[in-house]
Amino acid sequence: MVSKDENIVNFAQFRKISRDDRKRREKLEKETQAAANRVKFGRTGQEKKLGRVERDRQTRELEGKRREPSPQSPGAPNGNDNLPGSDKDR
Repeated sequence: MVSKDENIVNFAQFRKISRDDRKRREKLEKETQAAANRVKFGRTGQEKKLGRVERDRQTRELEGKRREPSPQSPGAPNGNDNLPGSDKDR
């Protein structure tokens, strides 16, 4: 195609520019979405490790505060003999 100044116009370069712009825009959208997903779902390895350590510490602390079961009568080792449906009723 020829412009009004009689210069040859290459429209392929405009197509390439628009394609590059589209690719750049799509890449930016993907990066934005990835950043949002990292905030929403992700935790770093160190955060996960700290979570496990804290959970283990809480479990040990809770187990240390657990009371021993009260002594049962010799005939009732688990104390559930008087419950309906136990073997004693059969």
